[in-house]
Amino acid sequence: MRLFDYHNVYFIGIGGIGMSALARWFAAHGITVAGYDRTATALTCELAATGMNIVYEDSPELIPAEFAVENTLVVYTPAIPANHRQLNWFRKNGYRVEKRAAVLGLISRTLFTIGIAGTHGKTTTSSMLAHILYHAGKDMTAFLGGIAVNYQSNWFQQGDSKQAVAVMEADEYDRSFLQLAPRMAVITSVDEDHLDIYQGHEDLLAAFKEYAALLPVDAPIIINEEAQQALQLPQALTYGDQAEVRAANSQIKAGRYYFDYVGPDGRITDIPLTMPGKHNMHNALAAITAARQVGVDDEQIKAAMAAYRGVHRRFEYIIDKPECVFVDDYAHHPAEITAFIGGLRELYPQQKIMIIFQPHLYSRTRDLAGDFARSLDLADTVVLLDIYPAREAPLPGVTSRIILERMQLADKYLLSREETLQFIAEQQPAVLATVGAGDIDTLVPEIKDLLTKTCMT
Repeated sequence: MRLFDYHNVYFIGIGGIGMSALARWFAAHGITVAGYDRTATALTCELAATGMNIVYEDSPELIPAEFAVENTLVVYTPAIPANHRQLNWFRKNGYRVEKRAAVLGLISRTLFTIGIAGTHGKTTTSSMLAHILYHAGKDMTAFLGGIAVNYQSNWFQQGDSKQAVAVMEADEYDRSFLQLAPRMAVITSVDEDHLDIYQGHEDLLAAFKEYAALLPVDAPIIINEEAQQALQLPQALTYGDQAEVRAANSQIKAGRYYFDYVGPDGRITDIPLTMPGKHNMHNALAAITAARQVGVDDEQIKAAMAAYRGVHRRFEYIIDKPECVFVDDYAHHPAEITAFIGGLRELYPQQKIMIIFQPHLYSRTRDLAGDFARSLDLADTVVLLDIYPAREAPLPGVTSRIILERMQLADKYLLSREETLQFIAEQQPAVLATVGAGDIDTLVPEIKDLLTKTCMT
């Protein structure tokens, strides 16, 4: 299949973070794009504002007439149910129907692709690397799993699109990353996750090894030292606390992190980092190492990092005032929550920290309940919301309570959304964070308004 043989692309699930990035790429290359999604969101509204025809009802009759022709490629995600009417109409009528991962894989084969893989950390690392390349004036394109604050988008490009370095998140879910053809790889983490897909941690590790094997011989593999201990990949360049690439002289000055990059090819001193926490310093080490591999010089890297503004919902400050701090974060795995709370502690060591957490997926909650409990115990106060099911049906006996019951922390609660708002109003926390990958972000405007009226008056 050759992508540019198609004049139209129809996306089923166009509002997804990965799907919308692909939609933007096709539109930028002169191909007409339309699609379906279940509900209107900020992302779908942005796509519609660029001229894409988006429908919100699963009806074949609503497929635009110009897409009901042979020269249309149909792209869908695994989240789309098997009985989806539009999807089945396209299949029944002989259209080319492909998963998002397969189409992204085709794009990766046409460019020098750097695949950023990992059970967590890949969105921040991808956005850092893409930003460095853009800031340095490189021909580049980026497909991200989050909204980069500098560009207010999950996709952006610069320069010659045919000669571009492509930064792609390599998603392990559903083994999607095995569709890619990377020329360089970063592996940020291989923690146990997605056990609804994998038959245990060893099965997940085997998939990461298979991903690494996709690279050409002698292609760079930049890997976190803990991931390397698990995978034992040959000829990999490690980064971390005791690795070949590491940080030195880390410190906090005026609310911002600074560190020295130390690697086999030299040192870059006093690099600013807007996102706190050792995990984000490690993400920066990986991004900087990959940028150096494709010819970005040290001064360009330092200037780019000074201008980097992070990713939406990755340690995103909603309120940052002396009397009240409110941060929103996408963390949905115990290792991510541990790192996130650790970053908060470093910045606010004298303050009590309240975490509002919404578990994501019944299967993940069941499999990692004890780990979630231990990570949340690092806070001072924890409020648990109901599980966000996403693609899953409920599992018997699996609720947020199985986390609550395993926690050692005394100040812990299981509340509804309405009760949570009342609790925040009563407690007036000095440092508050909303955490999770579900729809907890829809509470953020209400919490912001509440805190603005109470803690800041």
